[in-house]
Amino acid sequence: MELTYTENEISEVATKVLKHSASKIFLFYGEMGVGKTTLINEIVKQLGVLQPASSPSFAIVNEYDLREGTAYHFDFYRINNLTEAFDIGFEDYLYSGNYIFIEWPEKIDPLLPKDATKIYIKTNPNRSRNIKIMPMR
Repeated sequence: MELTYTENEISEVATKVLKHSASKIFLFYGEMGVGKTTLINEIVKQLGVLQPASSPSFAIVNEYDLREGTAYHFDFYRINNLTEAFDIGFEDYLYSGNYIFIEWPEKIDPLLPKDATKIYIKTNPNRSRNIKIMPMR
């Protein structure tokens, strides 16, 4: 699925991301500042997050309590190797059965499950965004 949207339409896009994914694991690809965290914030809001989401750039992972369960939001921009992901117990999070949102997943590609949903975001010259939502194979 591909769409073009503006920031005013972020709520509808978040709904479509959730509706078009069979997985609870979401991989977000896109340049710095493209709106990955903004979209994740709206998705967890729709899942019933009890506190506002923020970028885990320095902490690597943020945990959000949901109405039902937990969501984990990873930002692997600052990691240098797979050992750092293992050191934070990434695999335990991955197989917890909870929602997982990962920014910069290309940094940990060998660790990613086959059933995750890939989300590509790109900025257009008019400041709208293109998003491509696809299951990982």
